Amino acid sequence: MHIPYSSEEKDIHSSESEDICPGGEIIYDAETGEYICSSTGEVLERVIDERQEWRAFTPEEREKRSRVGGPLTSTVHDRGFATAIDYSDKDASGKKLSPRRRYEMQKLRRYQARSRVQSSIERNLAQAMNELDRLADLLHLPRNVREEAARIYRLSVDKGLVRGRSIESVVAAAIYAACRELKVPRTLDEIAKHTKSNRKDIARCYRLLLKELEIKVKTSDPIDFIPRIAHALNLSGAVMKKAAEILNIARERGVTAGKDPAGLAAAAVYIAALQLGERRTQKEVAHVAGVTEVTVRNRYKELAKELGIELPQQ
Repeated sequence: MHIPYSSEEKDIHSSESEDICPGGEIIYDAETGEYICSSTGEVLERVIDERQEWRAFTPEEREKRSRVGGPLTSTVHDRGFATAIDYSDKDASGKKLSPRRRYEMQKLRRYQARSRVQSSIERNLAQAMNELDRLADLLHLPRNVREEAARIYRLSVDKGLVRGRSIESVVAAAIYAACRELKVPRTLDEIAKHTKSNRKDIARCYRLLLKELEIKVKTSDPIDFIPRIAHALNLSGAVMKKAAEILNIARERGVTAGKDPAGLAAAAVYIAALQLGERRTQKEVAHVAGVTEVTVRNRYKELAKELGIELPQQ
């Protein structure tokens, strides 16, 4: 099928047409992907069609027919380069494999799994990335935090910081550092609760990572903790806004200096909920924020006194 140039294409190639195809018209052959001079029949240019040769009308068809792998990621020890052999007992045409062929595929899967992890560093990364994935799932961390934590752990492996230390402690420290960098509110106690390592070991590894990898983290902002606490308590957006206003005023007056950000956020949410008639107990707020009731009580009394907030009778 021959398709003549469009008006725009003619303007673009007009100067070239006079030199290459004098007195003729350049046409495009869609079947062969060639630009041809109509007067001489000379092939002027061959175009490579970079589109896929298959069509898909649903996401399932697109995923099934695509022959490319997923994007590279630091959260897999080999960055996603390896080929995965499917566990299906059917071939590409949908026919069931014979028992002999199934046995051969099992052997291939076993050999392929062994080839992916050969050196001690690869074994370390494989174990660490599994632990990182487990922790991230329990802490409900977004993808960007997982990628940053994996990058930090890989840097620590390259610098030999993992040698002589438990993988769980370094992974937990990397996750905490990534959360601090990307301003995702997670406390050290929350992370330590889901690992075999204790809080002291994780904190020691965290300080080591900051020093050796020169990671710059900012002081945790109490306002970052407000949405998570409010959502867990089913509080309205008005409460979150009011709590943020309380903390902003407290910061301007220097009340927040040296205080635990999670405790300050819990106290601000508690005060805002009381003021707007969405009462929650100190025990509920403390449990969600990961602090003690005493902390919530002391912080909210300090905020009320310093800011001159009058609370309704409880």
